[in-house]
Amino acid sequence: MASKKKVGSYPGGMILFSLTSALFLIGFCGMLVLQSKKLVRYIRENNEVRVFLDKDLDAGQQKKLYDEIIKKPFVLYTGTTPQISFVSKDVAAKEFIAETKEDFSKFLNENPLRDSYRIKLREDYFEEVKLEEVKTDLESVNGVFEVVYQENLVDNINKNITKIYIIMSVFAVIMLIIIVVLMNNTIRLALYSQRLLIRSMQLVGATNGFIQMPFLRRGMTQGLISGLIAAVLLFVLLQLAIRNIEGLATLQEPEKTGILLGAIVILGIIIGLISTFQAVHRYLSLSLDELY
Repeated sequence: MASKKKVGSYPGGMILFSLTSALFLIGFCGMLVLQSKKLVRYIRENNEVRVFLDKDLDAGQQKKLYDEIIKKPFVLYTGTTPQISFVSKDVAAKEFIAETKEDFSKFLNENPLRDSYRIKLREDYFEEVKLEEVKTDLESVNGVFEVVYQENLVDNINKNITKIYIIMSVFAVIMLIIIVVLMNNTIRLALYSQRLLIRSMQLVGATNGFIQMPFLRRGMTQGLISGLIAAVLLFVLLQLAIRNIEGLATLQEPEKTGILLGAIVILGIIIGLISTFQAVHRYLSLSLDELY
Protein backbone atom coordinates (compact mmCIF):
# COMPACT_ATOMS: atom_id res chain seq x y z
CA MET A 1 0.00 0.00 0.00
CA ALA A 2 1.45 3.34 -1.04
CA SER A 3 2.17 5.74 1.78
CA LYS A 4 0.16 8.92 1.96
CA LYS A 5 1.89 12.04 0.76
CA LYS A 6 2.01 14.73 3.42
CA VAL A 7 2.05 18.42 2.63
CA GLY A 8 5.53 19.83 3.11
CA SER A 9 7.30 16.51 2.52
CA TYR A 10 9.91 16.50 -0.23
CA PRO A 11 13.41 15.09 -0.76
CA GLY A 12 15.80 17.31 1.17
CA GLY A 13 19.16 15.59 0.78
CA MET A 14 20.42 17.95 -1.91
CA ILE A 15 19.26 21.01 0.06
CA LEU A 16 21.00 19.77 3.20
CA PHE A 17 24.23 19.12 1.32
CA SER A 18 24.16 22.43 -0.54
CA LEU A 19 23.19 24.51 2.50
CA THR A 20 25.80 22.80 4.69
CA SER A 21 28.49 23.41 2.07
CA ALA A 22 27.53 27.08 1.71
CA LEU A 23 27.40 27.65 5.47
CA PHE A 24 30.75 25.89 5.87
CA LEU A 25 32.38 28.13 3.26
CA ILE A 26 30.81 31.24 4.78
CA GLY A 27 31.99 30.16 8.23
CA PHE A 28 35.44 29.40 6.86
CA CYS A 29 35.64 32.95 5.50
CA GLY A 30 34.58 34.19 8.91
CA MET A 31 37.31 32.11 10.56
CA LEU A 32 39.91 33.57 8.20
CA VAL A 33 38.71 37.08 9.00
CA LEU A 34 38.98 36.43 12.75
CA GLN A 35 42.48 34.99 12.40
CA SER A 36 43.64 37.74 10.06
CA LYS A 37 42.29 40.47 12.37
CA LYS A 38 44.17 39.01 15.32
CA LEU A 39 47.29 38.62 13.18
CA VAL A 40 47.06 42.21 11.94
CA ARG A 41 46.60 43.41 15.51
CA TYR A 42 49.66 41.41 16.55
CA ILE A 43 51.69 42.92 13.68
CA ARG A 44 50.48 46.42 14.48
CA GLU A 45 51.27 46.19 18.17
CA ASN A 46 54.71 44.71 17.48
CA ASN A 47 55.66 47.33 14.92
CA GLU A 48 58.47 49.30 16.57
CA VAL A 49 59.52 52.90 16.25
CA ARG A 50 63.22 53.40 16.93
CA VAL A 51 64.21 56.56 18.75
CA PHE A 52 67.95 57.24 18.41
CA LEU A 53 69.43 59.40 21.17
CA ASP A 54 71.97 62.17 21.15
CA LYS A 55 75.46 61.00 22.00
CA ASP A 56 76.96 61.41 25.45
CA LEU A 57 73.64 61.47 27.32
CA ASP A 58 74.23 60.41 30.91
CA ALA A 59 72.00 57.98 32.84
CA GLY A 60 69.99 60.80 34.40
CA GLN A 61 69.24 62.41 31.03
CA GLN A 62 68.26 59.06 29.57
CA LYS A 63 65.89 58.42 32.49
CA LYS A 64 64.34 61.88 32.08
CA LEU A 65 63.87 61.22 28.37
CA TYR A 66 62.30 57.83 29.13
CA ASP A 67 59.85 59.37 31.61
CA GLU A 68 58.82 61.94 29.03
CA ILE A 69 58.30 59.38 26.26
CA ILE A 70 56.13 56.99 28.29
CA LYS A 71 53.64 59.81 28.87
CA LYS A 72 52.96 60.05 25.15
CA PRO A 73 49.44 58.84 24.17
CA PHE A 74 50.72 56.59 21.37
CA VAL A 75 52.87 54.33 23.60
CA LEU A 76 51.44 50.82 23.95
CA TYR A 77 50.88 49.53 27.48
CA THR A 78 50.53 45.92 28.55
CA GLY A 79 48.70 46.30 31.81
CA THR A 80 50.64 49.06 33.53
CA THR A 81 53.92 48.35 31.71
CA PRO A 82 54.91 50.63 28.81
CA GLN A 83 56.23 48.69 25.83
CA ILE A 84 59.49 50.57 25.47
CA SER A 85 62.96 49.06 25.67
CA PHE A 86 66.43 50.58 25.81
CA VAL A 87 69.06 49.29 23.37
CA SER A 88 72.61 50.42 23.96
CA LYS A 89 74.92 51.13 21.04
CA ASP A 90 77.01 48.07 21.98
CA VAL A 91 73.97 45.79 21.77
CA ALA A 92 72.95 47.49 18.51
CA ALA A 93 76.43 46.82 17.12
CA LYS A 94 76.15 43.11 17.94
CA GLU A 95 72.74 42.96 16.27
CA PHE A 96 74.08 44.75 13.19
CA ILE A 97 77.04 42.38 12.88
CA ALA A 98 74.77 39.34 13.33
CA GLU A 99 72.35 40.55 10.62
CA THR A 100 74.87 41.78 8.03
CA LYS A 101 77.78 39.42 8.80
CA GLU A 102 80.05 42.46 8.55
CA ASP A 103 82.18 43.52 11.51
CA PHE A 104 82.76 47.26 11.15
CA SER A 105 84.91 47.27 14.30
CA LYS A 106 87.76 45.82 12.23
CA PHE A 107 88.16 48.99 10.20
CA LEU A 108 86.58 51.64 12.47
CA ASN A 109 88.13 52.81 15.69
CA GLU A 110 84.80 53.59 17.30
CA ASN A 111 81.20 52.42 17.35
CA PRO A 112 79.23 54.81 15.08
CA LEU A 113 75.83 53.56 16.31
CA ARG A 114 73.74 55.29 18.94
CA ASP A 115 71.81 54.28 22.02
CA SER A 116 68.10 54.02 21.28
CA TYR A 117 64.66 53.36 22.63
CA ARG A 118 62.40 50.94 20.79
CA ILE A 119 58.76 51.81 21.24
CA LYS A 120 55.69 49.72 20.43
CA LEU A 121 52.70 51.82 19.45
CA ARG A 122 48.99 51.42 20.07
CA GLU A 123 47.09 49.72 17.26
CA ASP A 124 45.16 52.85 16.27
CA TYR A 125 48.43 54.58 15.35
CA PHE A 126 49.17 52.01 12.64
CA GLU A 127 48.70 54.49 9.81
CA GLU A 128 51.28 56.30 7.72
CA VAL A 129 49.92 59.76 8.58
CA LYS A 130 49.80 59.07 12.32
CA LEU A 131 53.27 57.51 12.29
CA GLU A 132 54.61 60.66 10.68
CA GLU A 133 52.97 62.65 13.48
CA VAL A 134 54.58 60.35 16.05
CA LYS A 135 57.96 60.84 14.37
CA THR A 136 57.58 64.63 14.43
CA ASP A 137 56.45 64.60 18.06
CA LEU A 138 59.35 62.45 19.26
CA GLU A 139 61.98 64.36 17.30
CA SER A 140 60.89 67.53 19.08
CA VAL A 141 61.91 66.04 22.45
CA ASN A 142 65.27 67.17 23.83
CA GLY A 143 67.84 64.39 23.62
CA VAL A 144 66.31 62.70 20.56
CA PHE A 145 68.58 62.63 17.51
CA GLU A 146 66.35 60.81 15.00
CA VAL A 147 63.22 58.68 14.83
CA VAL A 148 63.02 55.80 12.34
CA TYR A 149 60.18 53.46 11.34
CA GLN A 150 59.50 51.22 8.35
CA GLU A 151 57.88 53.52 5.83
CA ASN A 152 55.31 52.19 3.31
CA LEU A 153 55.06 48.91 5.27
CA VAL A 154 52.03 50.19 7.16
CA ASP A 155 50.08 51.34 4.10
CA ASN A 156 50.89 48.13 2.21
CA ILE A 157 49.61 45.95 5.07
CA ASN A 158 46.44 48.02 5.49
CA LYS A 159 45.70 47.96 1.73
CA ASN A 160 46.22 44.20 1.46
CA ILE A 161 44.04 43.49 4.50
CA THR A 162 41.27 45.69 3.08
CA LYS A 163 41.42 43.76 -0.23
CA ILE A 164 41.21 40.44 1.61
CA TYR A 165 38.16 41.56 3.60
CA ILE A 166 36.41 42.79 0.44
CA ILE A 167 37.08 39.53 -1.44
CA MET A 168 35.82 37.41 1.47
CA SER A 169 32.69 39.55 1.86
CA VAL A 170 31.86 39.31 -1.86
CA PHE A 171 32.42 35.54 -1.78
CA ALA A 172 30.11 35.13 1.24
CA VAL A 173 27.36 37.21 -0.41
CA ILE A 174 27.65 35.17 -3.64
CA MET A 175 27.34 31.93 -1.64
CA LEU A 176 24.24 33.27 0.12
CA ILE A 177 22.61 34.19 -3.19
CA ILE A 178 23.42 30.80 -4.74
CA ILE A 179 22.00 28.81 -1.83
CA VAL A 180 18.82 30.91 -1.62
CA VAL A 181 18.21 30.46 -5.35
CA LEU A 182 18.90 26.73 -5.07
CA MET A 183 16.51 26.29 -2.16
CA ASN A 184 13.85 28.34 -3.93
CA ASN A 185 14.04 26.17 -7.04
CA THR A 186 14.05 22.92 -5.06
CA ILE A 187 11.08 23.91 -2.93
CA ARG A 188 9.12 25.17 -5.95
CA LEU A 189 9.65 21.77 -7.60
CA ALA A 190 8.46 20.10 -4.40
CA LEU A 191 5.39 22.33 -4.38
CA TYR A 192 4.68 21.48 -8.02
CA SER A 193 4.74 17.78 -7.18
CA GLN A 194 2.17 18.48 -4.44
CA ARG A 195 0.06 20.98 -6.38
CA LEU A 196 -3.06 18.76 -6.39
CA LEU A 197 -2.87 18.21 -2.64
CA ILE A 198 -2.32 21.93 -2.04
CA ARG A 199 -5.18 22.86 -4.35
CA SER A 200 -7.48 20.42 -2.57
CA MET A 201 -6.58 22.01 0.77
CA GLN A 202 -7.34 25.46 -0.64
CA LEU A 203 -10.73 24.25 -1.94
CA VAL A 204 -11.76 22.97 1.51
CA GLY A 205 -10.90 26.34 3.07
CA ALA A 206 -7.29 25.91 4.29
CA THR A 207 -5.55 29.26 4.63
CA ASN A 208 -2.23 30.01 3.00
CA GLY A 209 -0.65 30.24 6.46
CA PHE A 210 -1.87 26.74 7.34
CA ILE A 211 -0.50 25.34 4.07
CA GLN A 212 2.82 27.17 4.46
CA MET A 213 3.50 26.02 8.01
CA PRO A 214 4.75 22.44 7.24
CA PHE A 215 7.09 23.83 4.59
CA LEU A 216 8.41 26.54 6.91
CA ARG A 217 9.04 24.01 9.70
CA ARG A 218 10.84 21.77 7.22
CA GLY A 219 12.94 24.68 5.94
CA MET A 220 13.91 25.79 9.47
CA THR A 221 14.78 22.22 10.46
CA GLN A 222 16.96 21.80 7.40
CA GLY A 223 18.67 25.12 8.15
CA LEU A 224 19.26 24.08 11.77
CA ILE A 225 20.71 20.71 10.81
CA SER A 226 22.92 22.25 8.11
CA GLY A 227 24.12 24.95 10.49
CA LEU A 228 25.00 22.43 13.20
CA ILE A 229 26.88 20.20 10.75
CA ALA A 230 28.78 23.18 9.30
CA ALA A 231 29.64 24.47 12.81
CA VAL A 232 30.95 21.06 13.91
CA LEU A 233 33.04 20.70 10.73
CA LEU A 234 34.49 24.20 11.23
CA PHE A 235 35.33 23.45 14.87
CA VAL A 236 37.06 20.18 13.95
CA LEU A 237 38.99 21.89 11.13
CA LEU A 238 40.10 24.66 13.49
CA GLN A 239 41.34 22.18 16.10
CA LEU A 240 43.30 20.26 13.46
CA ALA A 241 44.83 23.52 12.22
CA ILE A 242 45.83 24.57 15.76
CA ARG A 243 47.56 21.22 16.33
CA ASN A 244 49.46 21.28 13.04
CA ILE A 245 50.26 24.99 12.48
CA GLU A 246 52.81 26.42 14.87
CA GLY A 247 51.81 29.72 16.48
CA LEU A 248 48.17 29.54 15.38
CA ALA A 249 47.03 28.92 18.97
CA THR A 250 48.21 32.41 19.95
CA LEU A 251 45.80 33.95 17.44
CA GLN A 252 42.71 32.28 18.89
CA GLU A 253 39.83 34.18 20.46
CA PRO A 254 37.48 31.47 21.85
CA GLU A 255 34.61 33.86 22.59
CA LYS A 256 34.55 35.30 19.06
CA THR A 257 34.93 31.81 17.58
CA GLY A 258 31.95 30.61 19.63
CA ILE A 259 29.90 33.59 18.47
CA LEU A 260 30.82 32.84 14.85
CA LEU A 261 29.79 29.17 15.13
CA GLY A 262 26.52 30.17 16.78
CA ALA A 263 25.93 32.73 14.04
CA ILE A 264 26.41 30.01 11.40
CA VAL A 265 23.65 27.92 13.01
CA ILE A 266 21.31 30.93 13.26
CA LEU A 267 22.11 31.93 9.68
CA GLY A 268 21.19 28.44 8.51
CA ILE A 269 17.78 28.69 10.23
CA ILE A 270 17.15 32.16 8.80
CA ILE A 271 18.11 31.13 5.27
CA GLY A 272 15.91 28.04 5.48
CA LEU A 273 12.96 30.07 6.77
CA ILE A 274 13.22 33.02 4.38
CA SER A 275 13.92 31.05 1.21
CA THR A 276 11.11 28.59 2.01
CA PHE A 277 8.63 31.36 2.79
CA GLN A 278 9.51 33.21 -0.41
CA ALA A 279 9.12 30.12 -2.58
CA VAL A 280 5.84 28.97 -0.97
CA HIS A 281 4.31 32.45 -0.93
CA ARG A 282 5.10 32.98 -4.60
CA TYR A 283 3.67 29.57 -5.49
CA LEU A 284 0.44 30.03 -3.54
CA SER A 285 -0.14 33.36 -5.29
CA LEU A 286 -0.46 31.68 -8.66
CA SER A 287 -3.82 31.54 -10.39
CA LEU A 288 -5.54 28.25 -11.15
CA ASP A 289 -4.37 28.33 -14.81
CA GLU A 290 -0.79 29.09 -13.75
CA LEU A 291 -0.95 26.34 -11.12
CA TYR A 292 -1.68 23.70 -13.78
